[in-house]
Amino acid sequence: MGMDFIAQIKTQLEEEKARLESELSRFAHRNTKAAEADFEAEFPNMGDKEDENASEVAQFSDNLSLEDELEKALRDVESALSLIAQGKYGTCKYCGQMIDERRLTARPTSSSCIQCKKTLTQEV
Repeated sequence: MGMDFIAQIKTQLEEEKARLESELSRFAHRNTKAAEADFEAEFPNMGDKEDENASEVAQFSDNLSLEDELEKALRDVESALSLIAQGKYGTCKYCGQMIDERRLTARPTSSSCIQCKKTLTQEV
């Protein structure tokens, strides 16, 4: 795996990290007491009427689900960036073989090769 390829992937991952953090900041704030990147959805305040209260609860519920998905994606990106910094990026965490560049191009946060992924998801 070439240094140019890794530099290109690193740039993509850094852009994705910025996008995810921006998306999260629209409805959540960073939990500064957490050890890793953790966000907490803010409860919206739309008013005091009954229908407004119901809308607040519905919006908060949606935000919690979205927060969870975005945080998972952010953790994957941060993990991939950490592997790049350690010089271990592109190595399958299960079998130790190199992950195909086509897989990494399609999904830069991949930490397993196609064969191990298929075995884990029982697609073999």
